[in-house]
Amino acid sequence: MAAFEEIHVGSMDPERFRSVLGERFDEIELGMEDGRRLFQGRSIWHINSTARGGGVAELLQSLLAYVRGIGLDARWGVIGGEPEFFEVTKRIHNMLHGNPGDGGGLGEAEREIYERTLAPAAEAVAEIVSGRDIVFLHDPQTAGMIEALLPTGAVIVWRCHVGLDHANSLARAAWDFLRPYIERADAYVFSRPDFIWEGIDRERAFIIAPSIDVFSAKNQELGPEGVTTILGRIGLTACDPGDDGEFIRHDGSIGRVVRRADIYQDVPLPDDAEVVTQVSRWDRLKDPLGVLTGFVRQLDGGNPHLVLAGPATAAVADDPEGGAILEAVLDQRDRLQPDERSRIHIVCLPMDDIEENAAMVNAIQRRSDVIVQKSLAEGFGLTVGEAMWKGKPVVASARGGIQDQITDGVTGILLPDPSNLDEFGAAVRRLLDDEPLRIRMGIAARQRIEESYLGTRHLLNYLQMLRALLERHGPS
Repeated sequence: MAAFEEIHVGSMDPERFRSVLGERFDEIELGMEDGRRLFQGRSIWHINSTARGGGVAELLQSLLAYVRGIGLDARWGVIGGEPEFFEVTKRIHNMLHGNPGDGGGLGEAEREIYERTLAPAAEAVAEIVSGRDIVFLHDPQTAGMIEALLPTGAVIVWRCHVGLDHANSLARAAWDFLRPYIERADAYVFSRPDFIWEGIDRERAFIIAPSIDVFSAKNQELGPEGVTTILGRIGLTACDPGDDGEFIRHDGSIGRVVRRADIYQDVPLPDDAEVVTQVSRWDRLKDPLGVLTGFVRQLDGGNPHLVLAGPATAAVADDPEGGAILEAVLDQRDRLQPDERSRIHIVCLPMDDIEENAAMVNAIQRRSDVIVQKSLAEGFGLTVGEAMWKGKPVVASARGGIQDQITDGVTGILLPDPSNLDEFGAAVRRLLDDEPLRIRMGIAARQRIEESYLGTRHLLNYLQMLRALLERHGPS
């Protein structure tokens, strides 16, 4: 695997948001024009550890295309690494969330692996970055590159997408490991105020919440016929796939869902099923085992079915635990009683074509009656915003950015204690039994996302932050 690889970024005109925002877009347009004048002639780099799988890759794919759409030079790079590197960074990730993960430590051996892996990547980036550029390094995987990039004269920003509402000893141990690398960054970006580390220079800290792209294959409008076709084509239902299943790609061309998913189910999803869905990586912090157990406990009427959907595990390079978590979910499903097991559908979606994968998720979410996100810890929770945009009621943990998106009882239901499976099951059952409540929450949920979590707001927040940074950094 190459130490560093540049990823192609398309271009999308933010003008398309006028159809969603109406007159509100005029103010946004003025801000973008100001940004275009200010940052002309500079390259804005974003560097992370994977181009597919997970929320950061999805954010960058859309956000950078809109930056290019206003005439700026936005670029995207991905670092490589051996499995041992990603085992270390996954451990850091879990600990930043306050979770022990695999239980290993962060000592000198881990530091040697971390620094050895990042050295060639940092060297490659330093060769192509100039003093007029701005470089965003995303999450623990890239923090160790900051020192090597300082001599370029570029503005260096570390963007941390993960965090904990109330830090514990595990989170502080991860901070101690990373702190020597991030201290000299020009700025830090966190998703919410509670995620800012203790002892960090708050004058250099900015808060920018992520966003969803409502025009992406995952969130664009998809009618009932398209939903039916895609679910039949991937093998989740027994429906005749038909001739539909089309979606619009980022470049404006027409895509079509053609691949099947790897699905573990006794019978196809029935047409009359009440569908409860969680879409996430196969990650212990997303607690798919708890979702399965809590769902089974509320099987006392109706025809509810659970869909647990995630990526094909081999396709996500920076998540070494995914395969083991998926196996644990399948083992738990296999131990259920036949009637219970027949209501569980485990879906591993192909990642060969990222936009095709997104269209599959779109269809699954739109077929669902209730979306859940029972994370034990969460950064922002993009799948929550995606479900809310589709007008779906969400049952989710009161963790991280989920709390910012959902107003409990209005746009969804928040779980104060995500480990309480009885409360989780009761919340799901409440929504399944009350269609008017589902409809009211769904309408309010979509409005909430439109007001606060669209890509235009995200783009303006970044431009405002960059203006402040350049004023501090001085002319170049």
